Amino acid sequence: MNFPVLVEQCEGQFSASLAGVPDVRVIEPTRSQAISSLETEIHQRIEHGELLSLEIDSVGISGLAGKFETDPTLREICDNAYKIRNAEHNQ
Repeated sequence: MNFPVLVEQCEGQFSASLAGVPDVRVIEPTRSQAISSLETEIHQRIEHGELLSLEIDSVGISGLAGKFETDPTLREICDNAYKIRNAEHNQ
């Protein structure tokens, strides 16, 4: 598995953290030690839990995108709206 990791130098040491998860962070004297310690920390957390990704359904108006594309009534409504718009535009 690949994880996005942020490595920063701070006050003469190196901080390595799991991107998006601020409580998964280590500080070590060298960059390589910080990366190694973070890898160990991630392994330990996975041993006590489960790592997975979730897909969340869209909420709000974006969840409606394409929902009615095969609805013939929608096509009629759109056609009428375009006719009205075009008639108003040509006046």
